[in-house]
Parts: sequence; structure tokens; C-alpha cells
Amino acid sequence: MTPKTPAEASLYGILDLGYVPAAHVESMTIALCEGGVDLLQLRAKKAAKSEVEQLARRMQSVMRDFDVSLIINDHADVAAQIACEGVHVGQDDDAVVKAREVTGGACWVGKSTHSLAQAVAAQAEGADYLGFGPLYATGTKPDYVPIGLADIAEVHRCVSRPIFCIGGVNATRLDEILASGARRVVVVSAFLQAVDVRGEVRALKSRLP
Repeated sequence: MTPKTPAEASLYGILDLGYVPAAHVESMTIALCEGGVDLLQLRAKKAAKSEVEQLARRMQSVMRDFDVSLIINDHADVAAQIACEGVHVGQDDDAVVKAREVTGGACWVGKSTHSLAQAVAAQAEGADYLGFGPLYATGTKPDYVPIGLADIAEVHRCVSRPIFCIGGVNATRLDEILASGARRVVVVSAFLQAVDVRGEVRALKSRLP
């Protein structure tokens, strides 16, 4: 299996330890991959770096049979250590160029953006893909003011990098998100809290362009 690149991807999942106990990391990883996510990020904001590495290796061990890329949130050094496909940085984390240096250029570097200006700046900085949001208020990041849907079409006109719309994305809202110009989305709690994770991922994936 050859893991997908951001340009080849339409559905980005995040395994967030705020929703998934560490003991369930392997089973949730398998469910998300079998459902059809193209990219899968490990987000473990409160975990020690050593635990992030351990969790990431556990995810890698069950992802070998899928064409799904593993992305580490924040910790470029962990991404380098485990030789995964990508690292993701926020506005307050390492610069894209620093993350690329740490990984020796072996990982893609994605960046979170919360406005059109930040998205344009992230492209200029050299990010390989962008997260754009949060579109709606979200329990994952309650301190972030939602940016809404108005700039989705414009950001796609201004930025040539793959753009993944994030923040409160779920099956109910997908039609209006796509109608606003989105081509790729990130889904977090709607997958992680689903009764049937595989079914929820498959159903949403089937509606993406």
C-alpha cells in the first residue's frame, strides 16, 4: 500500500485523545482506516512526548495494510523518529521551515489557519497543505472563534495548496460546506463519537467530490 498524499486526499481524520482512551487507539485507528479516511492525524495535546511516540508507533503497526498516511500533531521530532508521512503545526507552534528541518524534509508539513490572510501566509511559508477553520464552534477547540463559510471559495482562489476545511464538520453540515466551495474536509468528533465509526466514515466519504 502507498499512503496517500494531501493532494490525493479528500477525507482527513483526527484521532484525538480527548475523545479516545489510549487503550482504544488501535481499534479506533483500524475503524477509521477501514471506513476510508485518507489521512489520519494523532492529536494528543496533554500527553508527554514519550507517550505520543508510543501511541504513534501503535497506530503505525495497524496502518501498514491501508493506504492511509499518519500525521503527528505538533511534535516534528516524534514524526522524524517514527518516520511517518507528515507533521501538523498550529499558528503558535514551530514554523513550517523549522518543522521541515527537524524532519529532514522527510515529512509533509501542514499548518492550521484561521483566516484568509493566515492561509495565504502559510502557503508563502511553504506549508504542504492547510487546515482552514474552525468553520463552526467545536468542543475540540472551544477557545477558537468560528470563521464560518464565507471565505471558503476565496481561500481556494488564493491558495493552490490542498485545503482541508475543519471545525464542526459532520454529515448534517456537509452539503452546505461543499456548496461553499470546500473540496476536502477534516472530521473529528463526528467520527470518534459515532456508534458505527466505519459506517459513518464510509457514508461521509461517499459524498465528497
